[in-house]
Amino acid sequence: MMSMGHFFKKLGSLTGFHPVAWGVIIGTFLSRTGFFMTIPFLGIYLGKGRGIDPATVGAILAASLLVGTMSSFFGGALSDRFGRYPVMIGAMAVWSVTLIGFAYADATWLFFLLSALNGLCRSVFEPTSRALLADVTPAERRADAFNARYFAINIGGAIGPLIGLKLGAGGTSSLLPFFTSAAIFALYAVVLVCFMAIFKNVLHERSGSVAMRQIVRIVFTDKVFLYFLLGNIFVAGAYSHLDTTLSQYIGHDRVETYSFLFVINTLSVLVFQYPLAKLMKRFSSLTSLKAGCLFFGLGLFGFGIFSNTVLLALAMVVFTIGEILCFVIGDVLIGEIAPDHLRGAYYGASGFAFIGQSVCAWIGGILLHTLGFGQGPVIFAILMLLGFLAFPFFHRGQHLWEQSKGLESKSSVASVIKLEKADNM
Repeated sequence: MMSMGHFFKKLGSLTGFHPVAWGVIIGTFLSRTGFFMTIPFLGIYLGKGRGIDPATVGAILAASLLVGTMSSFFGGALSDRFGRYPVMIGAMAVWSVTLIGFAYADATWLFFLLSALNGLCRSVFEPTSRALLADVTPAERRADAFNARYFAINIGGAIGPLIGLKLGAGGTSSLLPFFTSAAIFALYAVVLVCFMAIFKNVLHERSGSVAMRQIVRIVFTDKVFLYFLLGNIFVAGAYSHLDTTLSQYIGHDRVETYSFLFVINTLSVLVFQYPLAKLMKRFSSLTSLKAGCLFFGLGLFGFGIFSNTVLLALAMVVFTIGEILCFVIGDVLIGEIAPDHLRGAYYGASGFAFIGQSVCAWIGGILLHTLGFGQGPVIFAILMLLGFLAFPFFHRGQHLWEQSKGLESKSSVASVIKLEKADNM
């Protein structure tokens, strides 16, 4: 345990991040790798391996998304009340058992239950880990820390499916991917137990004295956060078209092109993430989000008007720039506006934005069905405008945020003047 602590302390001293921050970043890489080794292939496993009909498989997978979206707030709020480590350890332990359950379950209702647990564990772990990362990182370094976390997510998302395929994921009978992912999650739970023992001094102050009802009231009456959340619904919706509308539009007759665009998306994240992070430090978080939603929309429009592979790749680069700005900077913004003792609840509540994924994926499907695959420019122009709807919400939130900062500054100046007058009397 001490050698592990020494390793992370050494890593922290070399990079400027707190050792716990590195624990979160590396743990995020491990958890995403384990997640992508199995979950993307779950539909194939349930259909071919377990003989469940497609409609029921869709319902099972939807259960995970629904439970995850609806429980995200309470997962983050629990970490505010009981501490980050206990909640993360519990989520990882249950997640590990859930993955083993997928290997042994033999009844449809069990798969519904396991899918719901999968969504629940993810919705509890994700906001809590983001809150912990913000807890231990100074405000001026949070953009760097969340960029490192996003980099880890993309690396895990890139290699996880490859490892899963090597282990037999996508087959009808291989259970090794489930056991491997479960082992990774169990290992990370043990690492978190060690962290809880080694870095006691950075356990954040809990809000155990704040009732859940009061937490809900504080979070959902924060106007700046609400405008961010409303804008993020449209951002999440814009991103959802990558896996849904675009996959149908291009993938129905150009599967190789669609696969190529996915590679471009991954490469663009790796190439542009850190230069963008450096550039956007000159601007406020909400300014970055406004730029991000515009890039999202322009990238979507490019998918509809271009047929040339090179120009489609350019559209994907533009789309990915929007992805980087909105998702990384969005996490930074929550860390800025949330009170320290309610940070988990704020990160958890941000999960409600993913309602936009379901709604906009449905809208994209309706447009394709109604207008037809030959109307790409019209379809993606509509999707672009839906993405642009995030802009006025972010703009209004920025106005309120700057207004509140101005009032705080005036109050601070007034306090200083009063003190000076008192000293001169």
